[in-house]
Amino acid sequence: MQKKTNKADQAYDVLQSMITFQELPPGSMLSEAALMELAGFGRTPVREALQRLARERMVEIHPNRGVLVVGTSVEAQLKLLELRRTVEELAVRLATHRANAERKEAMVRLANRLDNLPDADLRAFDRTLKEIHELIATAADNDYLLVAMTPLQGLSRRFWFAHIQNPDEELATAASLHSAILHAICHGDEEEAAAASLRLNDYLVEFSYRTIRSR
Repeated sequence: MQKKTNKADQAYDVLQSMITFQELPPGSMLSEAALMELAGFGRTPVREALQRLARERMVEIHPNRGVLVVGTSVEAQLKLLELRRTVEELAVRLATHRANAERKEAMVRLANRLDNLPDADLRAFDRTLKEIHELIATAADNDYLLVAMTPLQGLSRRFWFAHIQNPDEELATAASLHSAILHAICHGDEEEAAAASLRLNDYLVEFSYRTIRSR
């Protein structure tokens, strides 16, 4: 995919990653100035990034007080996955028919990356998942789907990374499930793509319940 050059997009990626991997812990309140220093960007890009993160419910902006990093919960994750399940199934069905040759080539490259996953690198895997999610949503060729899917997938990724107990095992499982979706889309197999999407969401639900049992 084309590398992002927009500073607001870059600031968003940096801050989202810091939230996902709890460098900015849930419940913490930070000033805009502190976030500018942490992200390494100026006021305007950081402000735009924070507005986007607020729309995606990762932060809350409190005027004159600061920016609150929103916490996560199993209950919220399960509600989110109810919606993600339906939206994502629709996206992969549409992508099966609408993905052009360039996007299918990109999917093949990502599937090959997943099929030959090296040692567990959580941050690298997060970047790969974001590429996959953005590519499928874009290939579906429906701007409204892209708007709907981005926060759902970002929040569910955040929960998943925050609760991983066995990185090697969980990354291998997630890689296999995402790879199956990509291969099915590239082969033009709508029913298998939808089934693979549902298997992924079943795994995410089961993972969420496991976090309760592990407490």
